Amino acid sequence: MKINFDIHDDQKGTRLDTVISDFYKACSRSRAAILINNSEILVNHEKKKPGFRVKPGDIISGIIPDTDINTTVLPENIHLDIEFEDSHMIVINKKPGLVVHPAPGNLAGTLVNALLFHEPEIKSVGEGPFRSGIVHRLDKDTSGLMVVAKTKEALYFLQKEFKQRRVKKKYLALVSGNFHDNQGEINLPIGRHQVKRKIMAVNHENGKPARTCWKVKKHFKAACLIEALLKTGRTHQIRVHFYAIDHPLIGDRIYQPRRYRKKKSLAPRQMLHSWQLAFRHPYSGQRMSFEAELPEDFLQTVSLLESIQ
Repeated sequence: MKINFDIHDDQKGTRLDTVISDFYKACSRSRAAILINNSEILVNHEKKKPGFRVKPGDIISGIIPDTDINTTVLPENIHLDIEFEDSHMIVINKKPGLVVHPAPGNLAGTLVNALLFHEPEIKSVGEGPFRSGIVHRLDKDTSGLMVVAKTKEALYFLQKEFKQRRVKKKYLALVSGNFHDNQGEINLPIGRHQVKRKIMAVNHENGKPARTCWKVKKHFKAACLIEALLKTGRTHQIRVHFYAIDHPLIGDRIYQPRRYRKKKSLAPRQMLHSWQLAFRHPYSGQRMSFEAELPEDFLQTVSLLESIQ
């Protein structure tokens, strides 16, 4: 597999071998170190050590041999809730708990496995065998709308639409506490947590701009049903933003004050649902809009909140 990508601000100071294993999770950090030492992977076309600390703007290039990674991703007959499908794309209402794509140690039971069963030709579409058809992602425990590409042309078009922020994404979320105002905007940069590198955080030094517009749809005694419109698409953006303003998502076990993490939650997962998705069709250019109903666990949590008014 050929790789060629730039280092972003939120990766500043990360070890080169860690960057490689994070970029392609099928390649372990130890294997990445061997490839780096053998000059298979370069930084700005120069050989570096595995412990080299990257900086924004560095160009990482090279080859990860297919023989070094397990590329077997098998089709599986997993039910897909399909909202729309044609020869170019599929719009799916992803159920909570479904991982989007495989990773080492978790090669089965994912959305990609289901897609390969539903449409075998999708295998050749995407960035490597683990991401067949994948244009964008939702967290495992986030439910709702996703668009999947069925052709390479559709993939490139839709990825560009997301990158240029032409895709409209609205979410519904249950957040802790109440607001004085019924609408607002969170404008806080997001980047890698400076200590816990696997999670994100508001990062004023190395973060990327991130904007979330929100409005209250319903008040409960100690919570709100929020409609969130993403103006940017940072990893875990809604979860991080509401945590940063002391209104963490109900059910979120990561972006939650430490004192609440071990307590029993009102919900089995973070209450976040990709509710509405609008974008241009990759072939016709026609504007298309979709809306997904709330899943049962979200509705049950709403009912529970209503009962403790």
